[in-house]
Amino acid sequence: FQAEDGIRDAQESRGLGDVYKRQLQERLSLIKQVGEEIINEEELNKLLTSGQELIAYDGFEPSGQIHIAQGLLRTININKMIKAGIKFKILIADWHALANNKLGGDLSKIQTVGKYFIEVWRACGMNLDKVEFIWASDITKSQDYWQLVLQVGRSNALRRFIRTAEMMGRAESLDNLTGANIIYSCMQVADIFTLKANITQLGVDQRKINMLAREIGSALGYWKPVVVSHHMLRGLGKPPTTKDDKITQVIQLKMSKSKPDSAIFITDTLADITKKINKAYCLEGDIYDNPILEYCRYIIFESFERLGIDSWLIERPLKWGGNLKVRTYAQLEQLFANKQIHPQDLKVAVIKALDKLLAPIRQYFVKNPQAKKLLEKIKNYNITR
Repeated sequence: FQAEDGIRDAQESRGLGDVYKRQLQERLSLIKQVGEEIINEEELNKLLTSGQELIAYDGFEPSGQIHIAQGLLRTININKMIKAGIKFKILIADWHALANNKLGGDLSKIQTVGKYFIEVWRACGMNLDKVEFIWASDITKSQDYWQLVLQVGRSNALRRFIRTAEMMGRAESLDNLTGANIIYSCMQVADIFTLKANITQLGVDQRKINMLAREIGSALGYWKPVVVSHHMLRGLGKPPTTKDDKITQVIQLKMSKSKPDSAIFITDTLADITKKINKAYCLEGDIYDNPILEYCRYIIFESFERLGIDSWLIERPLKWGGNLKVRTYAQLEQLFANKQIHPQDLKVAVIKALDKLLAPIRQYFVKNPQAKKLLEKIKNYNITR
């Protein structure tokens, strides 16, 4: 009997071990779905098995209406990270927006936009039970915070901070930078450690600042955060011809609030969506520099549950083969590459899907008095950059 009990215990132990490994792989898979680049995966694995609380950091400058990448795509990514067992701390970076001269440096307007941001994420279905919103204007009240900002600033020569300025959409030139921009770089590194984040989960355009945090973390008595960088959804216009490095290309291609036709905004009407998508760059057969396919991959195929579908209908004229039902992005990409789906047929399907996704968000900003008031205010703000 003792032998049988021993065998049974060993089998149960192996079974539990298999379950643990499977759960770990599922968590890692979710994070890798979000991370276009992870620095590095070995450190991430150690973190996932460490038993410590996992906290991911992201920060947003309140600077105008939210486009679909900041709203829906960010919600999709954050919810995946939360499902992987990670808590999120989102910094509403009002002081950073002030340093970056957003909304003309009007802090009152910046903070109004920050409140609107939170309402957008609520409307988009972000799992707010596992998200903590923190205002930069609260953490900047601490003397310890500013001491850390100074320590960060003392860690490297000026040229090192100039190289991080791309995160603010600034060219790497002293002619385009202010003293506040340099302080901004120091603040963003300090934010990571102040918020006790062991993971940074920002866009790939923030790579340089995240790498700086990894380089100096240990020297400052902190840690080396794991960097999980998500894909930046490109703007709807024709891609520029450029020989710049990858990060600069990402910044040039990404959608911009100051260029309204480059992005679908979270409360755009059907007419807005139709106009912008119909004007969007979508060369027949091109699966590489195609913003419409990016919308398909990162938003529509990630939103089947929200759309209430298990396949996506692409309507085509009978003379071109009739309607198609597509279940995966890989299938869509192959069909488009083979020119079996015409750009205009794809655009029509994208317009319908986006309108269905945004309709309940538009309604939220009609029916919720607080959200409605915030949106009405910021629609009148002049987006300075």
